[in-house]
Amino acid sequence: MGQENKPNIILEKSFAFSVRIVKLYKWFYKNHSEVLPLAKQLLRSGTSIGANAEEADSAYSKKEFSAKFSICLKEAKETKYWIRLLYASEYLDENMFISLKNDVEELQKIITAILKSSKE
Repeated sequence: MGQENKPNIILEKSFAFSVRIVKLYKWFYKNHSEVLPLAKQLLRSGTSIGANAEEADSAYSKKEFSAKFSICLKEAKETKYWIRLLYASEYLDENMFISLKNDVEELQKIITAILKSSKE
């Protein structure tokens, strides 16, 4: 289903977001090891968005495509939860929180639009 030559905004943005999440995990690892169980949850869900988008890009059917993007949306919602929790428990400062929250909400909007158009 994917098109190799054309830039794919969801693949690019979800990959960039994954890189941010990996770097954030490294920061937690070095500076706040007490919160690593939560940071691992964020790492898992935050990087899963892009991994599932990549799988969807190679889907064999519309049904598989939609299923993978449905997983992307669930993972984005979970990621937003961990971001909110880490902010509320004072492990993320306000600027980092707002930036990460905006990024994950943008991904959610794109994924929702993809799911909507794939059902038409």
